[in-house]
Formats: sequence, C-alpha cells, structure tokens
Amino acid sequence: MRLLISFAALFASVLLMQLGAGGVAPIDAVSGLQLHFTKAEVGVLGSAHFLGFFVGCWWAPRLMGTIGHSRAYAACAAAGTIGMLAHMMWVNPVAWAGFRVLSGLSVAGCYTVIEAWLHGKVTNETRGRATGVYRVVDISGSLLAQLLVSVLPPAEYMSYNLLAIFCCAALLPLTLTRVGQPETPAAPRLRPGLAFQCSPLGSVAVIVSGVSGAAFRMVGPIYGIAVGLSTSDIALFLAAYVAGGGLAQIPMGALADKFDRRMILIWLSAGAILASIATIALAGMGPLGASLGAGLFGFFTIPIYSVASAHGHDYARPDQRVELSAAQMFLYAVGAIASPVFVSTLIAVAGPKSMFVFISLAHILLIVFGLARMRARPSVSRTSYVYVPRTSFLIGRLLGKARDRAPGE
Repeated sequence: MRLLISFAALFASVLLMQLGAGGVAPIDAVSGLQLHFTKAEVGVLGSAHFLGFFVGCWWAPRLMGTIGHSRAYAACAAAGTIGMLAHMMWVNPVAWAGFRVLSGLSVAGCYTVIEAWLHGKVTNETRGRATGVYRVVDISGSLLAQLLVSVLPPAEYMSYNLLAIFCCAALLPLTLTRVGQPETPAAPRLRPGLAFQCSPLGSVAVIVSGVSGAAFRMVGPIYGIAVGLSTSDIALFLAAYVAGGGLAQIPMGALADKFDRRMILIWLSAGAILASIATIALAGMGPLGASLGAGLFGFFTIPIYSVASAHGHDYARPDQRVELSAAQMFLYAVGAIASPVFVSTLIAVAGPKSMFVFISLAHILLIVFGLARMRARPSVSRTSYVYVPRTSFLIGRLLGKARDRAPGE
C-alpha cells in the first residue's frame, strides 16, 4: 500500500493524460467527418499524431536532461493543451494535422518523463508491483478515453476544452508531489538496425503491429460511421478493441513463455485475419456485433507487439535491452505513421471493408515471413514475456530486469 501511495501522483498524471490526449483521436475523426474533411484528410490526422509521437520520444529525454523532469513534463503537457484548444479556432485539416503533431509529442513526452521518474524510484523488489499497477492504469485510461466520444459532441468547443482540462489537470499531481525528482537517465541511442540484427521477424511483427493498431484506432471511427454506427456506438466499438487487448495479455503471455514465440506470432496473425473477417461479417448485426468483432480484433492484434518485443529480446544481450526497446518503438512508429493515411484513402476508394482486407494482407505477410524464419534458425532460450506499453523510448529502462527472469518464475 505504501508503494502505491508513493507513486499515486505519477499514476494520477498517467490517467488524466490518457483521458485528455487519448480522447483526441476518436473526437477528431468524428468531428473531421462532420466538418466535411475527406476521409484521407482524417487519416492524415492519425499519421500526424504518430509523427509527433516519434518526435516526442526522441526529444523528451534530451529536454529532461536540460531542464529537469517537472519542467519537461509541463512543457509537453502545455504543447498538447495548445493543440487541443486550437482545434475549433482554426478549422482546417492542415492546421489540425499540425495540432495533432503537438498532441502526439505531448503523449510521448509526458510518458517519457513518467517512465523515467518511475524507473528512478523503483527497486528490484518493487519494480514488478509498480509496473503492474502502471500498466493497469494505462489500459484503464485508454479504455475511458475511447468511451469519451459517446458523451462529447463532435466539432464543439466544449469537447476540446474538456480534453484540454484533463491535459492541464495532469500537470497538478506531478508538479505538486513532494517526492523528489530522480537523476536523469541517459537518452538511448536510436539504432533501428539493432532490432533487425537481433530478430528480423520481431522487427517485421512490430511494424505490422503499428500498421494494424494505428489503422484501427485512428481510422476505426471512419469505418464505424461508414457501416452505420452512431457516435456512442463508435465509443463502444473502440473501447471493445482496447478491452479485448487487455484481456489477452495474461493468456498470451503464458503461451508465449511456454511455446515457440514465432509460432505464437503466426497464430496471433491468423487470429487477426479471422477477427477481421468476423468484424466485417458482424457489422451488419448492429452495434453489439461490431463491438464483438472489435473485441476479437483487439484480442489478437494488441498482444503482437509484446510477443514480438519479447522475441527480439531473446536474441539481445542485457546491455542492449534499452536501445533495442527504443529501436522497436521506432519501427512501431514507422508502421503507425504510414497506416492511417493509406487506410483512410483506401476506405474512400474501395469502401469500409477494405480496411480489414488491408490489415489481413499485412498479417498474411507476417505469417509467411514467420514460417520462413522458423526454417532459418532454431529457437533460443527465452526471456520472460512482459506486456510492453507503446509509450516511450525509455520503457525498456522501466521494465528493468523483468525480461531476464526465466519464463514462469
């Protein structure tokens, strides 16, 4: 209990930041369509978010080293707040893309500070409990953020003002805490080639995870509107996706620690293809059917990043862990930046079903590549499966020695 109290300010900041910045994506998609943005322009907003996210991941550790944790957090939160408040002051898709770069930078920067702070305060004895609570808070915030779209009217000042209030409120717990700031960790070098050097399959799987996850979260509202869902239905549709992914972590973690992770990735991709087919088929059954399909899709696609990350770390030395985590985050961002604008354009040309057809093709390629890699080299001794939030380049530091435990310990 004392551990939770000591980190309560950090966890409260995570929850509030998720409610603010995490709620922008679904509100933007619904608002953009109502304001007569094209589907491709709405997709650009999602891509802009991940562009800002990547910039924030790279820049935030250096900012912390210059001005400290609290000031860096305040600067990043302020950038996100400005982006949210400016939406209804300048209604233009190009301007909104710029605002979404700010929100993506804000998310990455704030998570970088929080994860660096947690890493600096936990010990090997408390790391598991602290990171466990952190993951629960992160998933809960993401789930609530998706549900916000059901109560916030699209294209209204009030909606963006409320999100900005959440973002501002996230400043209070962290800046007012009496817990001392830790020493600033060194920023990891960004070496994307390290990820391919350790595991080509893990690297490709991370990219596919970025492609499918970003497409669903950023373009999912466009799909929902195209198949006849209301705004509140879209909120449940997106929330079901997040909930499905959260429920998958324990069983998929157990399987990934027991069996060859390459085979788990292959079966997850096969499940993602079946879930895509099911989502298309269930769309005609109304909101409940669409949400069920989204839950299945999240169940099979969200764990792919963590399994792929664990597979890559199986081939890494302990001194490579942090840089490998940063490289994997970079590859995820590559897939996530490209996916929304392409998928939204595809929907405009070929209809809503094309989103899941494209995602299925990406997973078919992952299956084929996975089978080829299984023939290329044998499996090795494995690190422990760890659920990896896609939050900042410093997540590898926070996970610490968790990967080096033998599976099942």
